[in-house]
Amino acid sequence: MSQIIKFSSNRVWRTYRGGKQLDIIEGKENPQDSSFPEDWIGSTVQARNVGREEVSEGLAMVTTEDGQLVPFRELLEKQQQYFLGDDGDQVRSMNDIPLVKYLDSATRLHFQVHPTRSFAQERLGQPRGKTEAYVILEIREDVSEPYIYAGFQRSPSREALKGWIEDQNIDAIEQCFDRIPVKPGEVFLLPGGRPHALGEGILMLEIMEPSDLAVRFEFERCGYVIPEEARFMGEDIETALDVFNFDPVSPEEIDREFRCEPEVLSRDERGNQLELLIGAKHTSCFTVKRASISDCMTRSEKPFFYGIVISGSGTVRIENEVSHLDLWDRFFCPAGVKEFQYESTTGMAVLECYPGNS
Repeated sequence: MSQIIKFSSNRVWRTYRGGKQLDIIEGKENPQDSSFPEDWIGSTVQARNVGREEVSEGLAMVTTEDGQLVPFRELLEKQQQYFLGDDGDQVRSMNDIPLVKYLDSATRLHFQVHPTRSFAQERLGQPRGKTEAYVILEIREDVSEPYIYAGFQRSPSREALKGWIEDQNIDAIEQCFDRIPVKPGEVFLLPGGRPHALGEGILMLEIMEPSDLAVRFEFERCGYVIPEEARFMGEDIETALDVFNFDPVSPEEIDREFRCEPEVLSRDERGNQLELLIGAKHTSCFTVKRASISDCMTRSEKPFFYGIVISGSGTVRIENEVSHLDLWDRFFCPAGVKEFQYESTTGMAVLECYPGNS
């Protein structure tokens, strides 16, 4: 395998509609919204879609040097030290790999909430919860006021929320939130336990803990009704309610709680710049950086990372190996690569998604 592993599309079925922008990225002749609004980039996670258990989806596939198509996860497991590196005294595990997605919404997503890592471990027997981050990439032209919902601004009581969920009183649930305006380039962190929903018409990169655990407390969107066993992670409503962080986030606290301001890590006289978008002060679950290249930028990073080209084009060079990078390309850089160079004559920006504590 080449040292940089590039990924093709890996579309995954979801319970909401979208994906037209992903069709455009893939160069399809008739782009349209469908039930495949997400592209799981280099995913080592199996999607959990009740009613579609016979369909294997979510796991990314790659082609080996001898032409075999194998799960990316299988490739990593064979050379785990090289690809994943170590975290102090031990080799990183598959559970250290963040799940990275393109997500393109045509409609507001279901109201949902994800468990924290501690809840997933103590109550669900799972190694990871689902703290997640959004990097807003594009807004559809016909959407004038893009938004997300994040955290309760006006928290209901547990019993009130239970009744609204059972009765599917979505109007009452929605009144607990304020719309948070978003625009391209902005970054948000949604910790486990915070209820949320993504608004319509947004293309974003989503970075999260490697799980597909979700309490979906709105059961129907766009005519699709979520099966009962898929609403509360297979648990009962009382367990689902235990997932929620009911502490209110006032309008004045929203930015401090959820919005992440970039921190410049380095900048040179040629205009190359490296920024930290999400780091240890935000979460221990993953790290996100943004490299902006104006000519040649030499980098040295110890952990592995996923790279996503969000503007422009160029190349990435490792010793004598050069890989071309176009807009929207996605790739994996192993921990065993100690130094690399980005090069661009027209300008390029790359999001880099690392494991936590890097």
